[in-house]
Amino acid sequence: MTRAPAIFVSHGAPTFALEPGLLGSRLTALGETRLADATAIVVVSPHWQTCGVRVTGAARPATIHDFGGFPPPLYALTYPAPGAPALAAEAVSLLIDRGFAAMVDDERGLDHGAWVPLRYLRPEADVPVIQVSMPHNLDTAGALRLGQALAGLRERGVAVIGSGSLTHNLYEIRRDGGHADYAAAFAAWSRDAVLAGDVAALLGYRQRAPSAIRAHPTEEHYLPLLVAVGAADGDTPQVIEGGITYGVLAMDSYAWGAP
Repeated sequence: MTRAPAIFVSHGAPTFALEPGLLGSRLTALGETRLADATAIVVVSPHWQTCGVRVTGAARPATIHDFGGFPPPLYALTYPAPGAPALAAEAVSLLIDRGFAAMVDDERGLDHGAWVPLRYLRPEADVPVIQVSMPHNLDTAGALRLGQALAGLRERGVAVIGSGSLTHNLYEIRRDGGHADYAAAFAAWSRDAVLAGDVAALLGYRQRAPSAIRAHPTEEHYLPLLVAVGAADGDTPQVIEGGITYGVLAMDSYAWGAP
C-alpha cells in the first residue's frame, strides 16, 4: 500500500471556499496525485478546541458552518464525506498511547477548517474523513507530538492533514489589494524552516521568526503546521505556493511523502 501524505494547508478565511485564488487549483492538483490512493483522511483544525482530544466518530459527519456574516452561498455548501467510526477509535487509541486524554465524539461534524480545503483536495467527498480536535492548552511541542501520534496511520493509506493558516492576524485584514510586508517575511521564514527540516526553529517560532506575534496574535492557526511536521516523520517537503489573501493571510501550504 502506498504511504499516504502528510499535508499542511492554509485555509485562510471561510470565503476561500468561494474564492479559490492561487491555492485552490493547486490543492486540487495536489489531491489528484497525493490523495489518489488515500483510504481515509484525518484532519486537525484550529476551529475545534476541547479539553483533551476528541475524534469525530459519526458515520455521516455534518457540515458545520461555524462562521457568521458571510455571503449566503457559503452556507449552502456541504461536504458529504462519510465518517470512519473504526478509524476514529483507532486514532483515539494511538493518542492515548502517546499520553493524550482522548475520546470519540459521535455527534461532532466537520468545521470549515476541515471541509473548506477538502472541497479542493478531494472534491468528490468520496473518502472517509475524521476530524481530531486541538486541546485548549496545546503548544508547539504538543502539536508536534499530536502529529507523531497519528503518523503511523499513513502506512495504511490514511492522509494526515493539519489545516490552519501560515499567518493569521484578522485585526489587520486589508481589502485594498496590498500585502503586508511582515506577513510575507514571516511566510518566507517559515518556508525556509520547513524546507530545511529545522524542527527546533519551528518549535521556537514565537521567539525566532520575524514578527511572529503580529503574524499570530494567538497560536491556534500555526499549530497545525507542527501537527503536519510531526506526522511527516522526516519526509521531504513540497511547497504549494498560495500567495497572500486580504493583505495578511499567507496561504502557502506543504505536503510530505512521495506521490
